[in-house]
Order: sequence, then C-alpha cells, then structure tokens
Amino acid sequence: MNGVQAAGQAPPTGPGQPTPSRRWWRWLLAATVAWAVLLAALTWVSVRDDPPTVREQRSLTEAGPVVDRAAGALVVAAGDTAVLTPPEIERGCRVTPFADGATLTRGVDVFVPVGLERSLLQRVADRLPESWRAGVRVTSEDGPRLRADAGEFVTVSGEVEADGLVRLTVDTGCRPVGDGYAAPAVGADDEETQALAAALRALGGPPGSTPELVVAPCPTRGTARTARSAGVPAPPSPADALAPVARLPMLNTAQAYAYRHGAAMVVADLSGDQVVVTVNTGCPA
Repeated sequence: MNGVQAAGQAPPTGPGQPTPSRRWWRWLLAATVAWAVLLAALTWVSVRDDPPTVREQRSLTEAGPVVDRAAGALVVAAGDTAVLTPPEIERGCRVTPFADGATLTRGVDVFVPVGLERSLLQRVADRLPESWRAGVRVTSEDGPRLRADAGEFVTVSGEVEADGLVRLTVDTGCRPVGDGYAAPAVGADDEETQALAAALRALGGPPGSTPELVVAPCPTRGTARTARSAGVPAPPSPADALAPVARLPMLNTAQAYAYRHGAAMVVADLSGDQVVVTVNTGCPA
C-alpha cells in the first residue's frame, strides 16, 4: 500500500508539514500585525492632515496662544494682587501608544485677606467670559474649587492654596509638542526694575539682580506683566522692613505684603522659605 492513501484517511503530517492549526495561527498573526501597521499609519495621516477634533490632535504650538490669553483673562478677573507665575512644560506623557507628548500650564497667584478666598474664586468665575461656563463648587473634602473651559480643550481651575492665597491654573492636558511653546517675552522697564531694587534693598537682598519677566496678553488690549526677583532670605519681619518703601500699603498677611508703586503693585510673596518680590502691572481699563 506504499504511496496509496486509503479512502477516509487524513493525509499524513510529517515533521516538515505544518498542521492546519499552525497555518491558522500564522495567518491570524500576520493579519493582526498588518492591521496594527495600517492603524498606526492612518492615525499619523489623520493627525497630520485632518482638522483637529480632539485635544490630542492640537499641539502645544497651537494651544500656547489660547493658554496665554486665558492667563491674561484671569489677571483681569482676579484684580490688583494677581501675580503671573512662569509657564511650565512637563514632558513624558503619552498622547497615543505611538507618540510622546507634553503638558503646558500657566498660573496666576492671587493674595487676599484671610477669609476672602472663596469670595475671590466666585468673583473670578463671575468675571470670566460666559462661554467659559465658569463655576465654583464647594465640597467638604476640597473646599471651594473653580472650574472653567477656555476653549480648544484648555481647562482652567482654581483652589485655595493656603490661607490668603488662591492659585488659578490654565492647563492644556497632554498634547503633541509640535514646534514647541514660545512664551511671550518683552524686557522689563525702568519702573519695574527700580521698584524691585528698592524692595530688595529694604529686605536686605543683593542689589542689581536681573528680574524674570512673565507676561500675558490682555483680553482687549495691552499686556499684563509680572517682573519677578529671585528669592531672598526673609528678615524677621518682612512687613516692617518694607514699610519705609511702601507708600500705599494694600495687603499685610502671613502670605504676602503688597503696596502700590505708581501704576504697579509690588507683592512680596512670603508663602515660601524665601521672599520673592514681584512688580505686577495689570491690564488697562
């Protein structure tokens, strides 16, 4: 019977012949790999060519101006003691399984008399554009929290950081980096430099330090500005040390001492281990 296959018998499967189950798994694996490659290619083409419809398709380059404008709107809503903090970019998040991303945040610190933190958050919410749908919610665990939507998937939040200190934050969430984020930049003017130098001398800090300038576009015209000094060791009583240069004191709390200097507001931030002095110019009326 050599070479003859009896009726009803399956053909032999020798060592060199794959079984039907092996062939099936090979086809399944090949199809899965092909589908993954096709899906990745379609995702890349969509992100490159299609109009953005979700946050993950808008890069930091595109979201940056929205964040900057939101920071300026928060300065207007918060009032005189609003201090712009430097923009921060945090890398390492994942936009998709195939792409890394980064998050851009901008902040505004607002110093108020102790006990008025919730009122400040509500005032900010009331002054923000109606399209932002801003509101303040109070919970027993977290206290008052502000939430708003600045558009283009940029979120705004606010919370009480400490007694007398409210922190407002603008956040892009994880995005493709694109060409990166370029912060608005202009030089400090003479009035800001002089006001900072006078405050630092009063606090016993080193003279002649170059301030860091943080700016944000105003909603209508002009630019909100914060000229920021490096931190200096705090004297025993910062308020007493600054009193000789504070012609018009506006705030004196454990978190901050603030006073007028012409059209600007000088704020000594006492909330950290060192005193950071800022000269802040809000948006024109």
